Amino acid sequence: MVDAVLIGAGQRGYHVYGRWAEQNPHRLKFVAVADPNPERVERFAAAHGIPSSGRFTDPEALLDRSLLAPACVIASPDRHHYRQAVAALAAGYHVLSEKPMAATLGDCVALAAAAEAAPGTFHVGHVLRFTPFFQTLRSVLESGRLGEVVTVEHRENVRAWHMAHSYVRGNWARSGESAPMIVAKCCHDFDILHWNLGSTVSRLSSFGSLFEFRPERAPAGATDRCTDPCPVEACPYDARRVYLNPGLTGWPVHVITDDLSLEGRLIALRQGPYGRCAYKVGSDVVDHQVVAMDYASGMTAVLHMHGHSHEEERTMRYDGTRATLRGRFGRLQSIEVIDHVTGLREDVPIAETRGGHGGGDSGILELFTDSIENGLPPETSAAESLESHLLAFLAEEARLSGAVIDVDERRAGYPGFRAPFLAP
Repeated sequence: MVDAVLIGAGQRGYHVYGRWAEQNPHRLKFVAVADPNPERVERFAAAHGIPSSGRFTDPEALLDRSLLAPACVIASPDRHHYRQAVAALAAGYHVLSEKPMAATLGDCVALAAAAEAAPGTFHVGHVLRFTPFFQTLRSVLESGRLGEVVTVEHRENVRAWHMAHSYVRGNWARSGESAPMIVAKCCHDFDILHWNLGSTVSRLSSFGSLFEFRPERAPAGATDRCTDPCPVEACPYDARRVYLNPGLTGWPVHVITDDLSLEGRLIALRQGPYGRCAYKVGSDVVDHQVVAMDYASGMTAVLHMHGHSHEEERTMRYDGTRATLRGRFGRLQSIEVIDHVTGLREDVPIAETRGGHGGGDSGILELFTDSIENGLPPETSAAESLESHLLAFLAEEARLSGAVIDVDERRAGYPGFRAPFLAP
């Protein structure tokens, strides 16, 4: 069993990492917790039997103490990841950090250097690698059944109410307060492409904008809050419809309040950020973005991220010289391979999944604890994850500038950065 400290006892910290520890007490035990919100500290401590000496409202105070456990899990807001991870590594912890590993590219590079020099291991929460779906997809690619991959289309389809919850009303709504949406949401997707394609991106370009969530697009008569009450009917982003459904007791309701009663939810919507009109709230991040990439091998790939989907799912198509693969990863999961010669379609079986992110949340925690107990290297180290973060940050730069970015040149501009797949 691995003892650990937790930084950030909010949605991911309490409901994902904490719950996994409760369900797997022989694998992981939290012995200390830090969060600026004292109520969250007390809630988490009560659930895990943490004594008063292990409860902190200042994460730095926890990290300044002598080592409290072998492991540290960082589930704080994006802008804190870099500073807390560097401090935890310096203190001697093995660290698992939520992605993105830092809110700027320079800090990502610095963190990779700090992780390489640290005595403990560093793991980035790229949970998709650990899902049965993406492991199955990877096995198909490695089998050679597609021939050589020529081009890829990968779509991150964010459901409309999820877009409004997280990127319009929520923690990632303002570019100055968190990493850009293409980084926060899609460093997962860049990592999957990097993991699967075995080649580096040489050039990329990107386009996108905030299309919908602007004051001038608000329906006539829309009020500042959905609970004023707003007279607009059939608004896709009506907070009353999203959060007051009594059958909805998990995410995202527990993000807005710990009081799941109807009155508790109403108070949260009347007073908190999640009841504000999505059109008038002042978000300044994109709600759709495309990234085109040219690989050193001659492949091309397009990543399409948007927040206007009817369903939360990733869809993808890999076209090779011998066959085409089409995949769907969401509430429903499927992978099919279509042979170019025979035209036959094969449905590829995918193992049953349990837990969040299609089984990826439990998968990464199993690997993290195995790594500490058995001295195994991390699957998603800072050095390995640096490529996906580089591409995500450069995609945002390309969107803002309109330029085609020479990725090889930019890689070379960071001392100590070694592109994967290239000789040291």
